[in-house]
Amino acid sequence: MTKEEKNQFIDVLDKSIQENNNFYLADISGLSAEEVSSLRRLCFKREVSLQVVKNTLLKKALERNDSDFDELYDVLKGNTSIMFTDVANSPAKVIKEFRKKHDKPLLKAAHIDASLYVGEEYLDTLASLKSKDELIAEIIGLLQSPAKNVISSLQSGGNKLSGIIKTLEERAE
Repeated sequence: MTKEEKNQFIDVLDKSIQENNNFYLADISGLSAEEVSSLRRLCFKREVSLQVVKNTLLKKALERNDSDFDELYDVLKGNTSIMFTDVANSPAKVIKEFRKKHDKPLLKAAHIDASLYVGEEYLDTLASLKSKDELIAEIIGLLQSPAKNVISSLQSGGNKLSGIIKTLEERAE
């Protein structure tokens, strides 16, 4: 890779980091070509972009960014892949799902909005985060719940009342 190509790659990587509030750093070393292809297919299904990067180029891209990524520099050792996504918990779910059958990928770090999570111990926490759409659906469900309860109570009460009236009519005859 020439110096010009490296600079272009750093620019593209820096732009991707700026445009994406959520990215994960993972270690996929040791996976066979077939396993990497399988991981890439799973990422594609979950709308996660997976790219293997050189640590030095990634560090330069992070240094160009306005955000403070100093904590991430320590994890830039060995094999590093970067996973970009719009949904904060998608890469964590992909990693957990893929690791049901394989030992890797290992979570090195994650950047979610403005927060950094460094280390494998955050994988379960990140996977359990709710996405924006999930939170909205949950709130709508909670708001609809009392209204549904009132309507069902009125409907069941109406059925009981009509049954009582019919019974009284039949007795009167």
